[in-house]
Amino acid sequence: MRDRLVAIVVSSLMLFAMPAVATIPAAVDGQPVPSLAPMLERAKPAIVHIATTSRATSAHPGLDPFFEHFFGVVPKRRDKSRGLGSGVIYDAANGYIITNAHVVEDAEDIIVTLSNGHSEKAKLIGADPEADIAVLQIGAKGLQGIPLADSSKLRVGDFVVAIGNPFGLKQTVTSGIVSALGRSGLGIESYENFIQTDASINPGNSGGALVNLKGELVGINTAILGPNGASIGIGFAIPANMARSIADQLIQYGEVRRGRLGVGIQDLTPALARAFNIDDRNGAVVSQVEEGSPADKAGIAVGDVIVAVNGDPIHDSAELRNYIGLLRIDSKIELDVVRDGKPKRLTAVIEAPPSHDLQGNRLSEKLAGAYFQDVTIDGDPAIAVAGVEPGSPADRAGLVEGDIILSVNRKRVGNSQEMAEAIALNDRALLMNIIRDGRGLFLLIQ
Repeated sequence: MRDRLVAIVVSSLMLFAMPAVATIPAAVDGQPVPSLAPMLERAKPAIVHIATTSRATSAHPGLDPFFEHFFGVVPKRRDKSRGLGSGVIYDAANGYIITNAHVVEDAEDIIVTLSNGHSEKAKLIGADPEADIAVLQIGAKGLQGIPLADSSKLRVGDFVVAIGNPFGLKQTVTSGIVSALGRSGLGIESYENFIQTDASINPGNSGGALVNLKGELVGINTAILGPNGASIGIGFAIPANMARSIADQLIQYGEVRRGRLGVGIQDLTPALARAFNIDDRNGAVVSQVEEGSPADKAGIAVGDVIVAVNGDPIHDSAELRNYIGLLRIDSKIELDVVRDGKPKRLTAVIEAPPSHDLQGNRLSEKLAGAYFQDVTIDGDPAIAVAGVEPGSPADRAGLVEGDIILSVNRKRVGNSQEMAEAIALNDRALLMNIIRDGRGLFLLIQ
């Protein structure tokens, strides 16, 4: 009996001697405590830190341009610059990472750091500055990707979480809601269809993830609106559907091969809606149809109002431009239009931008999207750029409507046939001497 009493006393003392462990309560006032932690534990390993090194050319400090007058052009110095950003593991099996094109722009070295601290050099698979999406690849094994949501199902008011590396602070999480959808016309990129959010996005967040409460990727954080580049609750993300479409093309081709419909469009204003006898205020008005274009072949006419593509409503001209710009060449689409107040459905096949002049001479793919026309200036034959399609290779190369082509690859050209012959000599790089706004300049297209 005495031994039993001693055992009880010792056991009691041991219980009292055990250290207390603080734990999060399972409930408060009988209600479960909500937390984003379980979701974030699944999502954060898919978010990476990106550091880039590039070389920027600058003049030597302390040298007055006055000396250039006597000694010629002052030699330039190449200084190292560094940038920070974020990325999202898109395809874990193949090591593909999505980020913003501006994060890796002009980068000579790209270092990716995983959430576990492992770092390695990344390869740039491709970048699309027009939509600000780039794809990197690393060789690390055992990566964890992130599931992609259907961003078209997002609603204003949905809760979202931004994950990235703001100001170089790794693995930072902020939360908020979707403030608006379909933001465009901001002049940030050529193709804009942003998700607006009040989740804090700051420098370094670019390329990071915007996720829903399931931990699914709904967008790629890309821009902020605020003084001195700091967040004031207005951030923008590229929708996941748009990012996925571009990433797939970058992985397959190393570039985005945008097609064209061949129409000039403008927004449907209330005044135009009345003039076209349309009750709805949504849609894009066709103001021009290029001869021989997919739109022309499909039977689209000037004055038609395009209200839907493949069943998806079109609210304005920017939305139509974004939609067509993300379609692959040879895509077949159904267009719902209103003509003379009556609905009509047309079928079109998206084609590649023309890589030839208006006379049909085939030119370099580097000039795809530009139209060239033989003209006469002061009695001399010349070649003029008659038009450039936005977002086309020619547009990205820097050609502008109205440019006059004097020579190609140091060979004087006076008509489109001579231009085609000069291009055939070396299609890998085109050195073009042009006149723009009365001034001569050289344009190197590689």
